[in-house]
Amino acid sequence: MHLNSKHLRKRHVPFLAALLLIAAPAFAEDYEAPKLTRGTFYQNPLSYSTTRDPDPPKYARSVSELGIDSLLNVNWLDVGLDYRFRYEYRDDDIRRAQAGRDEPWLHRTRAYIGIKEIADPFRFAAELQDSRRYNSNYARDNRDFNEFEFIRLYGELYFKDLLGHDAIGNPRPLSIRYGIHNFEFLDRRLLGNNQWRNTANTFQGFHASLGQESNDWQLDLLAVQPLERLKYEWDEPTEQKWLYGAIGHWRRWSDIVTLEPYYLALNQSAHGAVAERLVHSPGLRAYGIVGNSGFDYDASFTYQFGRNGNRSIRAYGGNVELGYTLASHPWKPRISAFYGYASGDRDPNDDEDNRFERFYGFGRPWSANDYIVYENISTPKLRVEAKPRHNLRFDFGYSWYWLASDKDRFTNANNARDRTGNSGGFVGQEFDIRFRYTLSPKTEITLGYAHFIPGNFIQNRVRRGDTDFAYFEFSHRFF
Repeated sequence: MHLNSKHLRKRHVPFLAALLLIAAPAFAEDYEAPKLTRGTFYQNPLSYSTTRDPDPPKYARSVSELGIDSLLNVNWLDVGLDYRFRYEYRDDDIRRAQAGRDEPWLHRTRAYIGIKEIADPFRFAAELQDSRRYNSNYARDNRDFNEFEFIRLYGELYFKDLLGHDAIGNPRPLSIRYGIHNFEFLDRRLLGNNQWRNTANTFQGFHASLGQESNDWQLDLLAVQPLERLKYEWDEPTEQKWLYGAIGHWRRWSDIVTLEPYYLALNQSAHGAVAERLVHSPGLRAYGIVGNSGFDYDASFTYQFGRNGNRSIRAYGGNVELGYTLASHPWKPRISAFYGYASGDRDPNDDEDNRFERFYGFGRPWSANDYIVYENISTPKLRVEAKPRHNLRFDFGYSWYWLASDKDRFTNANNARDRTGNSGGFVGQEFDIRFRYTLSPKTEITLGYAHFIPGNFIQNRVRRGDTDFAYFEFSHRFF
């Protein structure tokens, strides 16, 4: 079972405790803050596809909100049931070894239960997910298939106002969780639960939080193991691999800027043919709006260093997005320009590894086809988003992709690589469009299409010819 204590080494508990002891005094003081018209310091980012999935998940509801008279006072119990179906049409998907047409049917069902307040400081949450794929020409893989799996199963110690209150009166809690987690942080490009994919990113271990999203500051601390998705068995922690993190959120000036400094580390112990690997990743994200100008921004940068076997690690990545919303137009259109970069290994024969470690992020913002991951990539993008009606949204965009290093791999085409660089570095370009229609408060329908034109690298190392991807998605929550 997941929570077998043999998977948690004792030396990791003092690590988390030390971070808590160091961080708590530094942040315990309540600061004077600018007066806000809202009851929270949190400002939602306007950048494309960066809004984190809430905790508990957005399909969950308090039992007291279900409209049942006998349960109106049961506000200590959250429940949720959610189903999603997606039909995909893929023609010559470059992620597949052979060209051809595929029309898979993807089914995902999730159920959630959470207990809070009634037994404080102890709380509990469990989320079960079942992911399946049918009607495909390819073998089942753990991107789409993972039968009956806990993606959230933890106990929590929650102290509501142990760290006092912020300047607008919100309590500043301390939360310590142990178990299985399904979380998202920052802009989701480094740590995301991957809502688009049919299966989820999950982790086992400790997650502590000082403060909450509504506060002027918050600090999240992680000491977890990524779980390997096993299609027909309980997922297991990835052997001898640990993820550590300290992620700060400074929202005191959120009407202008939200700052998220962070440190992530990935530690892979040597075992079998796997070399020891330790990646340190300090970084900073800043996002906000520019007064009443209509402009918004979101930028982040990560520097990485460490060791990969006998090679030293020197890598970096980041992205910046600038958007403009025409608030006077009834559709509230937003136009944005984006540039993202993640370094690739410059020379496979030297003693330095320059490939950016992408951790466990959400890949779809990079490519609607899901072709691109956050490593060895350089990509500018243009995008338009609008809301013609209260229940209809659409967006479309155009992207260009280059390898940051034409001697390093392109992961999502079966690790295609030309160590000489003679195949070129242009991956291709992509047009995508998506419509989202809210049929009812509980039901949403999505239609999307993406067309990819391969560049010289794909033509030389994978195959020639454009690719097409169209999909229909239906999602429904039951509460």
